[in-house]
Amino acid sequence: MEAALDKQAVDILMLDIRQVTSFADYFVICSAESDRQINAICDEIDGVLSREGINIYRREGSADSGWVLLDFGTVIVHVFAQPQREYYDLEQLWGKATPVIRIL
Repeated sequence: MEAALDKQAVDILMLDIRQVTSFADYFVICSAESDRQINAICDEIDGVLSREGINIYRREGSADSGWVLLDFGTVIVHVFAQPQREYYDLEQLWGKATPVIRIL
């Protein structure tokens, strides 16, 4: 979450999804104000975790689509442009998940 904050991500939310699904333990959801910022946030998260020995399994989406997903196995990071975040509303979709922390 600090890596996202370092690149000025907003409305960062971590959800504990272990009681809801078996494919991951946590979702991290955050928003960015531009395509460039989406890429910067994703690159920073990937870089920080890589230095810690945590490698990305998959990167889906693109900044110009407004949604990039970073799959680190037990943690899945969603970086959204605000309109896409509102449209997909993962917080509501995964409403049974337990919020761990939210940084507005």
